[in-house]
Amino acid sequence: MQAFSTTGSTIRPMQHRDLEAIEQLQLAGDLCGASLESTQYKRRARNWFPLVQFVSWFPNPIQHLCRIYVAEVNGQVVGFIRVSPFNSSRSTWQIDEIEVAQGSSRAAIGTHLIRYCLEACWEARTWLLEVDVNAKDAIALYRQNGFQPLAQLTDWEISAEGLTDLAQHQPDLPNLLPVSNADAILLYQLDTASLPPQIRQVYDISVNDFRCSLVDRLIGHSQYMLNNVREVSGYVYEPQRKAAIAYFSVLVRHPASKPQTKRSAQPAHRAQITVHPAYTWLYAELMAQIARIIRQQAGSDRYSLWVSSADYQPEREAYFEQIQAATRSHGLLMARSVWHKIREAKPALDALQLSKMLSGFQPAHKPVPGRIDAIPPAHPDELS
Repeated sequence: MQAFSTTGSTIRPMQHRDLEAIEQLQLAGDLCGASLESTQYKRRARNWFPLVQFVSWFPNPIQHLCRIYVAEVNGQVVGFIRVSPFNSSRSTWQIDEIEVAQGSSRAAIGTHLIRYCLEACWEARTWLLEVDVNAKDAIALYRQNGFQPLAQLTDWEISAEGLTDLAQHQPDLPNLLPVSNADAILLYQLDTASLPPQIRQVYDISVNDFRCSLVDRLIGHSQYMLNNVREVSGYVYEPQRKAAIAYFSVLVRHPASKPQTKRSAQPAHRAQITVHPAYTWLYAELMAQIARIIRQQAGSDRYSLWVSSADYQPEREAYFEQIQAATRSHGLLMARSVWHKIREAKPALDALQLSKMLSGFQPAHKPVPGRIDAIPPAHPDELS
């Protein structure tokens, strides 16, 4: 892809020589207002860039797994942006991280990076991002580029002592099953029932988003090895309705991992929960099951657990308040739509203008219709 230059800044795909500058922007930048996942992504550029570069050599859908662009001014990297597809059809993309160096043209460079991605990723019809509610500069930048608030997100932290108390409860989950590709339709129906219509429309999730190919498993396993975590997932099946009514996925960090720093403030474990609106009493059972899994897999009680909830899930927030979970961060989910104008391609024969080239073969004047003669009468001899 060609470099894009506007008002002295040039935007181009990231190269290996940009890693050091990107790491410096990550350490000093505060514009992105990134969510927890993108913060965990920081300071690991030298680990994930060789994988992204290797995958981009092959013509397969995985080459669009992640795109990173940098902004240059006078040959110096002053900003970068990382985007990735949100669903399997790549109709919805998300801004994972954006950082710009300190300066007077900070907002202008951030706008150029965002608009470049809006034009470069032609598959995207909708864009998503998560930003901290306290990142005023980031919210102003995103609003300036057409992003509107969609929902509020809250990160809850359950302490190690709280996990120990939850593990004492025996969960009542008789139909707890492991997740496989054969259960994709059940998980899709559960996700559809648990999301509001406006969120469901923006996410544009299909059944294929709940299936995992062999290549996806290998990439996910390599990422978990780099982060020294292990994923455990399962869902609760209702035999009478023949439907999944709850799902959970927990990332358990190994106790041999590096201790978290004050700057990153990263939780040791991360859990994702989806519960059918008619079975909200399963929150207590699922959290007890997750606490037991963490206790068995990690074998250590020094790490806490982080779980997210949205403002359209009041039962989940009420349960976390009941178990005295701590509120650690408030995020804002923002979205915008993009329509790409498709140029109509004219047929090649129309460009040749054959009507003018073959004008000599056309009649000079409009032909005059001739007289239509009637059938001549029969000869008298033939009548006799």
